Amino acid sequence: MTNWSTLSDVCGAADHVPALLDRFEGDASGVWSELMDHLCPQLDTAFSASFAALPRLAGLASRCDGEDRQAALSAAGAIMACAPGGSDVFEAYSAPIAALHRLTDQCLRADDDPENYIPLLQRLLSFEGVEIWDRCLEGLQTGEYEVDCPCCGVDLFIVIGENGCFSASDDYSLREVEKVPLRPAKPAELEGLAKRLYDRTLADGHQFMARGLPYLFGRATCPDCGTACEVADRVAARWRP
Repeated sequence: MTNWSTLSDVCGAADHVPALLDRFEGDASGVWSELMDHLCPQLDTAFSASFAALPRLAGLASRCDGEDRQAALSAAGAIMACAPGGSDVFEAYSAPIAALHRLTDQCLRADDDPENYIPLLQRLLSFEGVEIWDRCLEGLQTGEYEVDCPCCGVDLFIVIGENGCFSASDDYSLREVEKVPLRPAKPAELEGLAKRLYDRTLADGHQFMARGLPYLFGRATCPDCGTACEVADRVAARWRP
C-alpha cells in the first residue's frame, strides 16, 4: 500500500494525488493537464509521487482504449523520460513499466495516424530508459531541428521534410539563404538505435519517418565555416542537460 503522505509532488506532500488520479481515471483527457502540472510540470521534472503513480497509470491504460489510453501512456511516458540514467525507478516499478511498454508497443502497431506515431515512439523509448531520443524525435514531425555548429558556434537549422533536407544558418522561411544539402546515412549502414528505429518505422508502415531517419543520423555541413558534423550528435548536444 502506497503511503502517499511520505511522497511529494510539485506542491509538497502528495496526500491529494490519489484523488487526482481518481479524477484522471474518470476523465483522462480533461484532467491530463492538471495531473501533469502536479506530477511532471513542463514535462521535464518528476517527483517521488510521479513514479508512485505509474501502477495506477498502467492499470488505467490496460482497462481503456482510444484517447484515454493515449492520455495514460503519455502521462507515464513523460514521467519516465525524467528518470535519470541508472535510476532504481526501473527496478522498483518494473512490472507497471513493462505493462506500459507492452501497451505502447501495441498502440504503435495499430495506430496509423502519423500525428500519434512519433509521440508514442518516444514513450516506448522512455519505458526502455533510452535518454535524449525519448524527447527529441519530434523534429522529424515538425521537419526542423535547431542546433549549433561545433566549430564556429553559429545556430543552424537542420531541415528534414517535404521541402528538402538541408542545413542553413539563417531563417530559410523568411528569405532566400544558402542551403547545404544533408548527407544521409545509408540505411544498410545504420547501427544500434538508429537501425532499430528505421526498421521499426518501416515495419509499422510509417515510410515518411523512415525516410527522415537516415538524414537525422547522417551528416550536415555548416554554411558559414564549412565544418561537417553528425546531425544526431548536434541534436543530442542541444538536448543534453
